[in-house]
Amino acid sequence: MSKRLEDFVKINRDEFDDLQPAADLWSRIEKHLPAQYNAPEKREAKMFSLGFVLRVAASVIVVMGVVFAVYLRNSKKDGIDLAAINPVYAQQQVRYASLIETRRTELKSISKSNPELYKEFSAQIAEMDSTYKQLNTDLATSPNQERVLRAMIRNLQIQTEVLKQQLGVVEQLNKMKNEKSNDSKDI
Repeated sequence: MSKRLEDFVKINRDEFDDLQPAADLWSRIEKHLPAQYNAPEKREAKMFSLGFVLRVAASVIVVMGVVFAVYLRNSKKDGIDLAAINPVYAQQQVRYASLIETRRTELKSISKSNPELYKEFSAQIAEMDSTYKQLNTDLATSPNQERVLRAMIRNLQIQTEVLKQQLGVVEQLNKMKNEKSNDSKDI
């Protein structure tokens, strides 16, 4: 049977090729198809499972934690251990720094009674303090760290001396004011 069919198709091939399908053939075929094939393709919204979302969130938290830990580790490297350079200088630096803070708080007491004088005094100290901070930043990159540390301590010594002189001036001003007020009371 298959041989006879093949022979028939070969003999009548021209007759098969001359027929054209009707123009509305596809629309009639679509009518007979189920609805799922007729509708245009709709994209479905992707749904993520709760487990997937939690895994992504956990991954983000872990990455952020690692980055924060690296940041903290690097920020601790920025501070130089002065005791490793010279323990004696490190002790002096701590002593002078605490002395300067004490004298600065004493000096702040005149800010209300004599703001111009306080402003002038604090400007002088601020200038020396900026020099100290510059030395501190230079300490990390300096090939001779002990020399920079000595300069830092010298700066702190000068700051304490200047603060001592400024407090002496304040005491003299207060004595003069008290003497004036006592003289005016005696009259």
